Amino acid sequence: MYSISNKPKSTSVSVSPSGEIVEGSSVTLTCSSDANPPVQSYIWWFKKNGGDYQSMTGPQHVFNQIQSSDSGEYYCEAQNEMGTDRSRTINMDVKYGPKSTSVSVSPSGEIVEGSSVTLTCISDANPPVDKYTWYKKNVTSPKASGQSYSITNISSEDRGEYYCEAQNGRGS
Repeated sequence: MYSISNKPKSTSVSVSPSGEIVEGSSVTLTCSSDANPPVQSYIWWFKKNGGDYQSMTGPQHVFNQIQSSDSGEYYCEAQNEMGTDRSRTINMDVKYGPKSTSVSVSPSGEIVEGSSVTLTCISDANPPVDKYTWYKKNVTSPKASGQSYSITNISSEDRGEYYCEAQNGRGS
């Protein structure tokens, strides 16, 4: 009985656990291939957030605490003495709650009684923020909802500290 040598084929990537990838969780990428003689080396190629492709070796790549910066394209190559085969490219999309939330004020500078001002809430989130809520410090009920909050014909009662809360399905 003899076996037929072949270069790697049916090379594939599996992601564990499957389903949505959430920032901070543990994720394992596994490369598998059908080859005879067995695969001698596995090379991972990945491109994070529009950067250049980088490589790493080994049949598995483990993210102990995956970060939003790990989002990008990944594929693997399996190699034996007969040749090389590559998997399809997978897109890793790491989900996370809002962060780096800030408020911009327009117009900036001194605010004069009778004038108007617009506050805009800016937040980084994946999936995108689906709810913005505006609060005034020491006032329990929300002042407004929506990414921008305009105060027109400002009077002394409007004086105070304002902040926004950004929410998506992952947190606030």
